[in-house]
Formats: sequence, C-alpha cells, structure tokens
Amino acid sequence: MRLVLASALVLAAATGSAYADPDVAKGETAFKKCMACHAIGPDAKVKVGPPLNGIVGAKWAHFEGYAYSQDIKDGAAAGKVWDAATLDAYLTNPKALAPKGKMAFAGIKNEDERKDLIAYLAQFKADGSK
Repeated sequence: MRLVLASALVLAAATGSAYADPDVAKGETAFKKCMACHAIGPDAKVKVGPPLNGIVGAKWAHFEGYAYSQDIKDGAAAGKVWDAATLDAYLTNPKALAPKGKMAFAGIKNEDERKDLIAYLAQFKADGSK
C-alpha cells in the first residue's frame, strides 16, 4: 500500500499535480461525506456500500460478501485496480467509471479534497489497521 501511495506521489511530483502534498487530516474530514455509506478502520462493516479498508491498490469488487454492481464486477474481471488515478476519477464522477453502479454520489469536484481523501484512505490496510 505504501508503494502505491509513494508511486502516486512520485507521479504527481513529475506532473506538477496537487497530489504532491496531500493533507491526511483534511482527508479524514472529507471522508465524512462517505460515512453514510462506507466504513473504514478495524471494526468496519458493510453499510450501504462496502468497507474501504485497503481500497488503495485493491482489485475492484475485492470485498467478499458485498453485492457489487455489474459495472464493478466487470471491472474486477478485467483486472482493474483501485489505484490513486482510478480512485481520483471515480471520486470526481462515479457514474463516469461505473454508469450502472450503485453509488448514488455526485462526486467531489475539488481536486485537492479528492487527493486528501485518497491519502487518508491509503493509510488503511485490508484489516483496517494503519
């Protein structure tokens, strides 16, 4: 997971993106927009959406026991991974990546807020620990 985040930071530095300096504390605040449907951390359980533990670097539809939309299942079958760039695109406009997806969220238009949120999510391993 650290390798994925480090790779994203190197890429961001090379491209001049705001991702070069994400603020994890602001990302935690941004996650409050996600909390109605998603949980994260050691005790995370399925809500409307799957827990987001270990999401950065995970394969699509990786959480067993959650009924993903066909769009997300198809992405998993195609070998798609939730890397920083894919998460950024999804958080910008979920319906652009998964038009028939279940996520009823308009997206986060502010690039810095998305980058902070991804940095926050990247702290969590699959078991919910940091």
